This record gives sequence, structure tokens and C-alpha cells, in this order.
Amino acid sequence: MSGAALAVVVVVVFLLTFYLLQRYGDLRRQQRMVLFGTLLSWYLCFLIVFILPLDVSTTIYKQCILDNEPHPTPVTPARHINQTETGSSLHPTVSVLKSCEEPWSYIPDGILPVFWRVVYWTSQFLTWLLLPFMQSYARSGAFSTAGKNKTALIENAIYYGTYLLIFATLLIYVAAHPNQLTWTKLQTIGITAANTWGLFLLVLLLGYGLVEIPRSYWLSSCPGYLLTKTYFKAAKMATEKAAAEENLADVMEEVAAVHESVRYNHHLRKCVDTILTKCPTDYQEKMGRDVESSHGDQNVLPTERSLVSLHKRVISAVQRHNQTHVQWSILVDEAFHLEDVAKSLSSSAHHFIHSFSSAQQHSWIRRFIYTPTVEWYWECVFRRCFYRLLAVLLCLLSAAVVWSECTFFSTHPVLSLFAIFIQMAEKQYNYICIEMACFVSILFLCVCVYSTVFRIRFFNYYYLVPHHQTDAYSLQFSAMLFCRLTPPLCLNFLGLIHMDSAISHQDRIQTSYTSIMGSMHLLSFISDGFYIYYPMLILLLCLATFYNLGSRCLNLVGFHQYITDDDLTSDFVDEGKELIKRERRKRQKTEDAENRRWVRNFLYKNWLCILLFDCGVLSFTMQNVGAEFDTSRVFSHSSAKRRMFLCAHLQSELNMCTYGQNL
Repeated sequence: MSGAALAVVVVVVFLLTFYLLQRYGDLRRQQRMVLFGTLLSWYLCFLIVFILPLDVSTTIYKQCILDNEPHPTPVTPARHINQTETGSSLHPTVSVLKSCEEPWSYIPDGILPVFWRVVYWTSQFLTWLLLPFMQSYARSGAFSTAGKNKTALIENAIYYGTYLLIFATLLIYVAAHPNQLTWTKLQTIGITAANTWGLFLLVLLLGYGLVEIPRSYWLSSCPGYLLTKTYFKAAKMATEKAAAEENLADVMEEVAAVHESVRYNHHLRKCVDTILTKCPTDYQEKMGRDVESSHGDQNVLPTERSLVSLHKRVISAVQRHNQTHVQWSILVDEAFHLEDVAKSLSSSAHHFIHSFSSAQQHSWIRRFIYTPTVEWYWECVFRRCFYRLLAVLLCLLSAAVVWSECTFFSTHPVLSLFAIFIQMAEKQYNYICIEMACFVSILFLCVCVYSTVFRIRFFNYYYLVPHHQTDAYSLQFSAMLFCRLTPPLCLNFLGLIHMDSAISHQDRIQTSYTSIMGSMHLLSFISDGFYIYYPMLILLLCLATFYNLGSRCLNLVGFHQYITDDDLTSDFVDEGKELIKRERRKRQKTEDAENRRWVRNFLYKNWLCILLFDCGVLSFTMQNVGAEFDTSRVFSHSSAKRRMFLCAHLQSELNMCTYGQNL
């Protein structure tokens, strides 16, 4: 394919990354610098995940060629050799009549080493240097570029100093040995330090995701459980929403006071106007009316530093207010849908009915493919079976990962399930199976880790919210986590399939990805100790997650979590149920008013004179056009509830006409 597979993967991964950024970020309002940094970081991390299987199949093909050479040349398996075409054979032979078939996704020599260097070092530069600075820059309340740069440098001084301290400690450790210190060894020290930090966090996130993802799919097959948990979330979100509204109101009072005290001829007026542009529109209009009606009372003039602090709090309060309102709307819609599912389960008509017409999307897919009958069978019959089957498959994959993480260091015999499967496919030179197995395995590991990154929440400082509501700080923080987690995740996967010589100690060609990592034996206490035994901690973390130990601890310290056998959870569920009932009544009144308005507009445009019920088909005559037509054509784009409103109104009109004629 001469690199065609690589080009296709590059384009597909970019589209996937852009979709995720569009879903979580706001492409119109957020700073271009923030969006570009997040897009580039996510893109580079996803590229590593998608291209690593191609690197594995290419390396196996090169190993096949080397094994079938008539006069193999032994080489050392050290990682510092950058050209992946060098290596040695485990079973050298003098003459073999077997030919190696080139894989369909074969990438020519020299492309992958350069590609990995660019991707890896760019992602490391972003995560350790640029993104922390951009985070502080985006959160700064300063009104000038110089002020934001100054704030970012001050906030990251301790951050960068910690990196230098860790690097200096490792440097002293290496310098204490008699080996000569070279630039390659310095690179290896930096790579090892970054991978060690990433592996430490990776095991924690992976231990949670390996249990929580299969369990979430199994529980998602039960509509009753989902509805109860949604009630719990609604109660918590209502509290957060009220707190966000109160906080916004307090901040807006301070802005109003500053707006009144700083007049238009003051040198700080430009800063006040900048703050006003960040306020919601209704508050801006209210402040404008209050200033016009004020009597010119002079309050204490603020300082520039206080305005910077106020600007920062305004941005945070408005962002949090918008997030809670969007999340509340999503939770309410989800609760209504789950209540509709619960009602439809007992329906004998096999027809899914939505409580509100606004929940139905009047598209051609809804009309011809995903009809109410198809929707009923999916929501009430097939969804449960599909989710439980998927949960069982994910549970088997999780068990295979846990077993392999605890046994991947054993090469004689081979105990890692992933290594066994790859070696079986390697004997047959079945590159399709090798690539698919690698892709599915590493994709599952990434889903377990990345989904945890998307789910976790550090108070209100880091929280990824869909529907374009994620703030700049959270987007860049997630980009930093991705860049730090992906390289050790890929190295851990290569260790699971015994293609990392630092762990398996096998004498064979290394992948191009491991060739840029350098020789981990330079820091033997890490390569032979931490990298081998620390991943075994996944077993304990999985057990802790299975028994909800983390959720119970958080519940004890005041961070309420959903625990089925807890009394406080039951109180939250009852409160959430009442809140959803209240929202249902409000939405019902709103929709009824809209339906009545629609009926009045319809009758006004098509003033009715005669109503006929003939053979059960509703039809009527229009005086303004003098033609009779079937109302099913008119109602084809309207909801069932609106048709009901119109029929009821027309029936009442007919009854009034009949009563008048009798009189």
C-alpha cells in the first residue's frame, strides 16, 4: 500500500478528533489558541493509538524477513538503535524456502521512526510546557496580553520548578554511575520520568475503567435503575443549579456597583466595559437601566487589581451558570424519556409514545426507518439483550487485561493472553488478525482510560461537559492528561504482547515506537521494578471499584454518590422525582399553550365553514379555495397531540353549529 493506510488513518483520526472537540468545546466563542492546542493534543494522542497496530504488523513482517535470511547477522536488542530494520532472530536458519508475504498496510522503511519522533516530542512539548502556560493564560482575568502572560508565568513557576527538581534528581542518579553521560541518555532520562508519571496515573484510571465500563453497560440494560439514578442526578443538579444562580447574582451585584461607580471619563472604564461584555444579556440591560435611573451616587472606586479579580470571577460564574442550565435540561429530557420507556413496557400496542411532541424529531428517518413500532422493540426488547451481551464481552476483555497485567513479565511460559494470541497469528503471518487484535485491545484500553478522563470531576475546576459547555481550562487539562497517558499506555500494551524488550528481554526487532524511547536499562530500578510490578496494582483497584469503596469514602466525607443501599441516596431519589414531576407539569402547560396557539393560527389561515366526518376520514371544505381535501396531508408534519387539539376544537365548533340550528 506504500503508506496509503497511514494516510487514511491520519485523515480519519483528524475527523474523529474534530467531532469530539466540536461536541465538548465551543468553536465560535472560545479562543482560537485554546481550540488549536486542544485539537492538536487530542489528535496526536489518537494518532498514536490508531497507528501502533500498523507498526506492530510492519515489525512482524521485518522479523519474518530476518528469520528467513540465509546468513543472519546478530545484533544487540538495545532500544537506542533508531532504525527498526536492524535486529536479530530468535531461531536463525541457514536456508528457508518460505517467503514472507507483505502486509496490506506495510509502511516503507524510514517513515515510522520520523513520524513517531515528531508525534511524541510534539505531544510532550505541549503537555509539559505549552499547555500549562495556556491554561493559566486562559483563566487569567487580566485585560492585556502582557498581564495574562505575567500571570501565567507566576502561576507556573512552581510547576516548572518541580519538573527541574525531578529531572535533576534522576540526572544525579545516572551521573553517579561510571558510564559516560550522553545526549541520548539525557533523552532517555526525560522519557523515563514522563512515562513513569504517566504509568502511575494510568493504572489508577485503568483499574476504575475496567470494572465501571462493563458494569455501566449491564446496568444500562435496566430502565428502572437508569430512571432511579437520573432522579438522584436531578436532585444533585438542582442544588448545583441553585448555587450557580446565586453565585452569578452575587457577582453581578458587584459588577453593577462597579458599573455605577466608574464613570465614562475614568481611565478604568475600558476595563469595566470589558467585564460587561462577559455578563449575560439580561443583566447588561438591567445595569443599563439602573445607571440611567441612578442619581450619580459615587461609590468607592475599584483598583485595577480588584477589577482583574472580578473579571476572572465573572467568567467563571457565567460559565458555571450556563453549564448547570444545559445539564439540567439534558437530565430532564433523559428522565422524561426513561419514564416514557417505563410506560411503554406495559403497552400491548407495541407502539412507543412520547410524552411531549418536542421529544420527537420529525425527520425522514423517524418516518420511514425508526418508526414508533421499531422504537418500541428497540427500547423495550432488544436494547436490554444487546447491552447485556455487550457487557459480558467487555467483562471478558477486562478479565483478560487484568490477568495479562499480572502475568505479562513471564515469557517462559507465556501467560499473557494477548501475547499468546499475537504469537499464534504471527506463526501464520495473518497480518489482518494481528492488526485487528492489536486495534481492539488497545482501543479497549483507551476507552477504559479516556472515558474515565471524560467522567471524572475535580470540583468545578475540571469537568468535561458536552453540548459545547466545557470551559477552556478543562479542555486543556484533558489535553494534558491525554498526552501524558497515551505513551505509557502504548508501552504497556507492547509489554502485554511481548514486543517490548525492556520487559520481555527477548532478542528480536523492536517496533519503531519503542526505538525512540531509548534503553530503559539506564534506570534499572524503574525498568526491572516499577514497570513490572506496579501494573499488578490493577487487581486491587478493580476489587475496590467493584465494591464501590471509592464512592463510599466520598459519600462519608460529604460528596454524595449514588449507592443503592444508602438512606441518603433514597432521599435524593425522592427529591429528584418530585423535581421531575414539577418540570413535567411546567412543560405540559407550555406545550398545551403552543398547541392552542398553533390551532388558532391554523384556523385563522384556513377559516372553516363545513366539517364532515365521512367513513371515518376527517375532511373539510375551504371557502377561500373552494376545494375539499384530506387533512392527513395537512397534518403530515404535525404531531399527534396537535391533531388531537384540532379535532377537539373542530368537534366543539360542529356541536355549536348543530345546537344553533336546533334553536
